[in-house]
Amino acid sequence: MKIAVLGAGAWGTALAFAFCRQHHVTLWGRNAEQMIDMQATRLNRRYLPDCPFPADLHLSADLSEAVLGVDLVLVVTPIAGLRPTLRELARLKVDAPLLWACKGFEAGSSLLPHQVVAEEFPHLKSVGVLSGPSFAREVAQGLPAAVTLASENYAFARDYARELHSPLLRIYANDDLVGVEVGGAVKNVMAIATGVADGLGFGMNARAALITRGLAEITRLAVALGGSQQSMMGLSGVGDLLLTCTGALSRNRQVGLKLAEGKSLDTILAELGHVAEGVPTAREVLKMAERLQVDMPITAAVCELLYHQATPQQVVERLLGRAPKPEFHAPGA
Repeated sequence: MKIAVLGAGAWGTALAFAFCRQHHVTLWGRNAEQMIDMQATRLNRRYLPDCPFPADLHLSADLSEAVLGVDLVLVVTPIAGLRPTLRELARLKVDAPLLWACKGFEAGSSLLPHQVVAEEFPHLKSVGVLSGPSFAREVAQGLPAAVTLASENYAFARDYARELHSPLLRIYANDDLVGVEVGGAVKNVMAIATGVADGLGFGMNARAALITRGLAEITRLAVALGGSQQSMMGLSGVGDLLLTCTGALSRNRQVGLKLAEGKSLDTILAELGHVAEGVPTAREVLKMAERLQVDMPITAAVCELLYHQATPQQVVERLLGRAPKPEFHAPGA
């Protein structure tokens, strides 16, 4: 296939690496100066400085050139960049099948990525999300990983998962678009919470409890939005949650660790130099949970830390002081 990967950050670059082993791939980035540097050095020095580009990966700063005659467009921007990129594609009258690898809820609208796509491309039916436990650096290095390709059009998900699948990046088809997107979005919020707990030295027992209860929150929200509980047991649910909450490469976990040190959010984000999607997503998730009357105490605690000047100690005391409840719904309840 001829594929355009739109977004030259760490994840877009890593996916371009993975897919150019079998397909003709062009990696597009908005920053022309960065793309010129990448072309000259054959490196993404800002995001993946230790991963030389494959010889057959094409680069472009011209969007119209990148998407000309493509069989598939893959948008790999932060969630904030999804709608602007889609509008540029619409302006160019691109009608190729579309995948995205954005994770989060759109700020302000609280829309999931597929809802943003539906607003901008209402008549395009061959669309889906690529999500799952996958650190960009490891994928770029050619280490094995597995992700989910989800679409409401299961035949599309099945066929394109088969086309993109490789021994090093295994791709599983799924028809639960909502559940996959919710899992990919909310796990970043839980990773911030887990980073705080780790930073405060609460130990591995607390970490396991927090991840498990975090999964319960994600599942409640996913089901309330129409997703499947089964997906929460899969790659985009527990798989992505475990990786992001425990992996040293997790930016969202790093946010939590630095919050536990007493650093301000502005300082933390400046030090990271990368987008930590859990920060803007936490607010949108809590807004959605309150509207749907879904109990999400860990998410609320993260929002207290990020946006209401609460200290990690205050938030932890509040969580630990909650009244006991049944782990699952009581019979007949």
